[in-house]
Amino acid sequence: QVQVVGSGGGLVQAGGSLRLSCVASGSISNIYDMGWYRQAPGKQRELVAAISRSGSTNYADSVKGRFTVAGDNAKRTVDLQMNSLKPEDSAVYYCNFKNMYGANFWGQGTQVTVSS
Repeated sequence: QVQVVGSGGGLVQAGGSLRLSCVASGSISNIYDMGWYRQAPGKQRELVAAISRSGSTNYADSVKGRFTVAGDNAKRTVDLQMNSLKPEDSAVYYCNFKNMYGANFWGQGTQVTVSS
C-alpha cells in the first residue's frame, strides 16, 4: 500500500512565501516523475511544477521565476518553494508521484490561500 502525505499549506498575504512538502511511503518504486498540481474552485487540476528522475524540471508559465520544485528520488520526497505569492495562486495543492509503469500516486491535498 502506498501513502502520500503533503503538508505546508496555509494562509499568506500576497507577496509572501510558503513551502510545501510531500513524502511517499509504502510499496512505491521506480519513480520517474514527482511534482505538484493545483485545483482552484470551478477549475481543472493543473500542473504547477514537476521534476523528473534525471532532474529536469517543468513549470507552469504562471509560476516560472517564483516557484521552485525539488525532489529526492531515494527519499521519495518532493518540495515546492513558493515565493511572491499572488491571490490567483490560491488553490488546493496536490503532490504527485509517477512510476515507470504509468501509475499515479496522489497526496490528499493541502489548501493554499493568498490574501490580497
